[in-house]
Amino acid sequence: MRTRSRHMAAVLLTTAATLAGTATGAGATAEPGDGHLIARYDLNEGPAARTMLDSSGHGLNGTIGSEVITGVSGGGATGYRFTRLDPDTPPTHPRHLATVPSAGDLNPGGRDYAVTIRLRTQYRFGNIVQKGQATVDGGNFKLQIPNGIVQCLFRGARGSIIVSSRSRLNDGAWHTVRCERVESGGSPGVVLTVDGTTEARRAGRTGYIANAWPLSIGGKTACDQVKVGCDYYAGDLDFVQLSAR
Repeated sequence: MRTRSRHMAAVLLTTAATLAGTATGAGATAEPGDGHLIARYDLNEGPAARTMLDSSGHGLNGTIGSEVITGVSGGGATGYRFTRLDPDTPPTHPRHLATVPSAGDLNPGGRDYAVTIRLRTQYRFGNIVQKGQATVDGGNFKLQIPNGIVQCLFRGARGSIIVSSRSRLNDGAWHTVRCERVESGGSPGVVLTVDGTTEARRAGRTGYIANAWPLSIGGKTACDQVKVGCDYYAGDLDFVQLSAR
């Protein structure tokens, strides 16, 4: 009986640890090394969900467009699927996006700031996540995947820095991508990490970044597919996380 009791206790502890690591309620923690968690979107809502839940406990929930397929399971993950749309071809598809209303904490400001996502795609274009666009006041940041190469851009009051993955990630496998803008300390710059390995690093300071635009997942919010392409992402996403230090 004592051996059985110890076994049951171990099972319960393991289960509790697993649930803590995948929690979707308040109190979810940042990825290792990501500092203060701003927002975490686990993207595991069921089919036909229209509210994207922020599991950080900060209440920064978003809206899921009706063209985003939710509750998609595969490869050990549940996430959102964004179907392929022809680039620069009208009409626009605003319901292809998941968006979060602008909030001060979603802006990098002058902080060290990281965006972490997990993606799976076989396509070679699209904006994955962004806040603001190229010419908006206050700067912007984004992750995109032109030609299957993931790029991360931060544009602020002092300039822009962009970094790119060394290899194409549109191989149909899951990849975790983390891009951090380091603004403070003696080694400022932007660092791109793929599956735990540093892929690119570029030194420099971008300066303050803060705009009034929504956080957009899956493409641009202001576009016409003629003069301004919407750059709709095609593929799956498992989670999106924003953090700062």
